Amino acid sequence: MRDAGRLAAAIEVLTEIETRHRPVRLALKSWGDSARYAGAKDRAFVSGLVLDVLRRRRSLGWRMGEETPRAAALAALRFLWDWPLERVDEAAGEAPHGPGPLSEAERAALESPRDLAQAPEAVRGDYPDWLDAGMARAFGEARVEEGAALSERAPVDLRVNLLKSDPERTLKALSSLSAEPTEVLPTALRMPALDPTARSGAVETIPQFSKGWFEVQDLGSQIAAASAGEVKGKQVLDLCAGGGGKTLALAGAMGNTGQIYAYDSDARRLADTIRRGDRAGVRNLQVRSPVNPEPLKGLEGRMDVVFIDAPCSGSGSWRRHPDTKWRLTPETLERRMADQDAVLDAGAPFVKPGGRLVYVTCSVLPQEDEDRVAAFVARTPGFVTRPATDDPKLTEFLTPDGFLRLSPRTSATDGFFVAVLEKPR
Repeated sequence: MRDAGRLAAAIEVLTEIETRHRPVRLALKSWGDSARYAGAKDRAFVSGLVLDVLRRRRSLGWRMGEETPRAAALAALRFLWDWPLERVDEAAGEAPHGPGPLSEAERAALESPRDLAQAPEAVRGDYPDWLDAGMARAFGEARVEEGAALSERAPVDLRVNLLKSDPERTLKALSSLSAEPTEVLPTALRMPALDPTARSGAVETIPQFSKGWFEVQDLGSQIAAASAGEVKGKQVLDLCAGGGGKTLALAGAMGNTGQIYAYDSDARRLADTIRRGDRAGVRNLQVRSPVNPEPLKGLEGRMDVVFIDAPCSGSGSWRRHPDTKWRLTPETLERRMADQDAVLDAGAPFVKPGGRLVYVTCSVLPQEDEDRVAAFVARTPGFVTRPATDDPKLTEFLTPDGFLRLSPRTSATDGFFVAVLEKPR
């Protein structure tokens, strides 16, 4: 495919997402199924442009003076991908595959865009207007910069699985992919963000991946798991295990000592936990499926750690899933908050005296974070908050109340919130 066809395809996918409110993954798959002629590079180009537009939809529309998929796609090529105006003009106007010649207004906007400094905070931060109050509570005057950081492309982070390998051996195995150690966790490696037109999936092709040497996991997620503290020899319940990313991180820290129980209300998601656990060499994992009656019976009051990776808005992962910030609604946020209250209440009875409840969200919104913890403590006698970390490399990210708040701007991770609550003896 030439530039013209790729640009037209990206606009088509963006229009599908906007008019039918489809997740970007499904919209791209639908286009790919209908475009059998498209090669791997074509698909990477279209996917990369679509995702970059979704990351910065509002600021791109502002600069063009028009909030349409076409305007945003043209602006992304010009301002994010640094295409010369002549190349954008040629791609748009090439018949019969281009989306149509540039209008005079489009040409003028691409030559002399509106000044983004004059835009409202939510436009400059690339998030919906109704979220501005929550962003202001979390980040104050820095919310525009935080929103912009959440609109960047994310690096690829890896977690070395100490049950199978060590950082030095894993780095050698990943030498062709420019992986580097991080300064925060000894088991965390990082590869730079891919060019938007590059094919992804290279990590999974490394033989050591299938051998279980490492997992793909954002550094913020790894830090959240590490906030559980010393877990070797402990009894640990991962109450919202999902696909098992944090379950495996906890299991790796446990070194196949103690016992880790993985539960999720959706039994289908636990299939990945079992498969990935086998690959990682985890031998102390019990999966408790909701298809069984009373799946958590017998664990009440016995857990040293109850880890709750709560269902949330996902606002902290907008870099990786940019379409979700435009599909989030006040009603959806209210439902997530109710889910969070419910799962906190469900987890509390399993904590033994002296044990810890670790509450985690991949959200930057205080409504899902501090507010939920405060409400839980108010209605649940016997739990007190403790500092979420004592690691000197991480204490700068603690809030005045001792909660851990991570974000792309401050910690170079996805957005995460961690609260540690202790049940006194």
